Amino acid sequence: KAKVIYAPREVHLPYGRSAILDCHFRANPPLKNLRWDKDGFLFDPYNVQGVFYRRNGSLYFSRVDESHNGDYTCTPFNELGTDGPSPNIRVIVQRPPVFVVIPRNVYRRKLGESVEIPCDARDGEDNHKPIIVWYKKDGTSLPVGRYSIRDGNLTIINIREEDRGYYQCSATNEAATITAETEIIVENVPPKAPYNLTALAYPNSVHLTWMAGVKRPSTEYSVWYKPAEVGEWKTMKISSKKSLEATISNLNPGREYEFMILSKDDQGREYEFMILSKDDQGDGLFSKSIRVWTKGVNPETSQIAHHIGQKLGPPEDVRIHATQDGYLVIWNPPLVGLEEFKIYIVKWFQGPKEHLVGTADIVKWFQGPKEHLVGTAETKNTSYLITDLEEGFDYTFQVIAMSFSDYQTGSERVPFKVPPYRRIRSVSIGLVTGIAFVALVVLAVYFVKKKFCGPFGANNRKNSK
Repeated sequence: KAKVIYAPREVHLPYGRSAILDCHFRANPPLKNLRWDKDGFLFDPYNVQGVFYRRNGSLYFSRVDESHNGDYTCTPFNELGTDGPSPNIRVIVQRPPVFVVIPRNVYRRKLGESVEIPCDARDGEDNHKPIIVWYKKDGTSLPVGRYSIRDGNLTIINIREEDRGYYQCSATNEAATITAETEIIVENVPPKAPYNLTALAYPNSVHLTWMAGVKRPSTEYSVWYKPAEVGEWKTMKISSKKSLEATISNLNPGREYEFMILSKDDQGREYEFMILSKDDQGDGLFSKSIRVWTKGVNPETSQIAHHIGQKLGPPEDVRIHATQDGYLVIWNPPLVGLEEFKIYIVKWFQGPKEHLVGTADIVKWFQGPKEHLVGTAETKNTSYLITDLEEGFDYTFQVIAMSFSDYQTGSERVPFKVPPYRRIRSVSIGLVTGIAFVALVVLAVYFVKKKFCGPFGANNRKNSK
C-alpha cells in the first residue's frame, strides 16, 4: 500500500510568492492518486484558483495568500490501497523579510584599507529581526581574522587582492530568504598573466589548458594562435568565464603552431599583441607563448591518421525513466575510443507542435516544420535529468559523444511519450462521477417502485383470488 513516510508539523509559506507543499510518501506499485484535505474537508486544486497539482502530487501555490492558512493532510493511493492520511501539516502564511538598509552597488578600496558595508532588514509582519548572513557569491569563504559582522553590517580590514568580488547579504525568516548584492573593487593591484600553458597535440587540433593568474569573477580569456614562422594571429574567445581549457580545431597536420592566452575582464581593459594596456580600473596581461607541433601524417596510413579522434564510438543503450523529479536519461559509455572522449551532448526533440520546452545549463533552441530540437545539454556523466517535458507529447532522445578533436558520434534516437497525467486524472474523476450518478438513478427508481407499486400489486393479488 502507499504510505506517508514523513510530514512536517509546520510549513511556512511566503505571502505573495509561489510555494510548494510536498507530500512525502512511498508507493510500490506506483502512485495512482493522491488526495489532499484542508481543515477536515477535501481540498481539490481543480476547484481552487491559483493552486495546482504537480506530477508527484505536491500542491503548487502560484501566489500565496491568507486563505491558504490551515491544517492539511495528504493521502496517497496505489493499486493496493493506502495506509492512511498523513499527520496534520500546519500551513502558516508569513510575509517575507524586508530590507530597510541595503549596500551600495560598488565599494572601491586600495590595498590595506578597510571597508564597512551596511545591511539591515526587518520581518514582514512585525519588528522582529530576520537572520542576516554575509557570504561571497563565488562560494569562497570570508577572510578569516579580517572580517566582522555587527548589526548586519560587514566590515573587512586590511583589504587584499583576493577580497575583490561580489558579496551578498541575505535576510531569512521562516517564510523566505531575500538577498542584496554588492561588489568590492580593489585598486592598484599588480597584474598577473595566465601561466602554466600546456598543450595536447592531435593531427588537426590542439587541446590547451592553463592556470589563472588572478582569480576574478569577471575575467574573460581568448586564445591567440598562428603558424610558428609566418601568418597572422587568429583569436578564439572562450565562452565560459570559468573555463581554463580550450580546443583549437581545423589545424594542418605536421606543422608547428604558436599559442598564447589573453586574459581580460569587463572593467574596460583592451590589449594589443604583447602590449599591456592599462586604465584607472585595473590591468591585464598576455601569457607567455608556447610552440606546439601538430601530429604528422604517415602517407601509408594517411586515411587512418586523418581520422584520428574519430575512433570514439557512440553512446550505447540509451533509455529514459520517469522519476518524481522529472525524466532521467541514462546511457552506457562508448565501447571504443574512450581515451578520446571529451563530453556528452544530450538532445531532445518534440513532435509537430512548435514551442519552447527544454532548459538546461547549456541550451540551444531550434524550430522546424516537423520534429524539432527543443533542448540540448552537456555533461560528463552517463545520465541527465530533464525536469520540464510537457505532458501528452511525443519526444525523441539522442546522446552524442564528442572527442577532444570535436568529432561527434551519436547514439540511435529513442522515442518516448510523456503520459497526459492531467487528462488521465480528469477522465478518472469524470468516470467515477458518472458511475455515482447512474447508481443514484438506479436507487431512486428502486425506492419509487417500492413505495408506489408495492400496495397496488398486493391489491391485485387479493382481487384475483
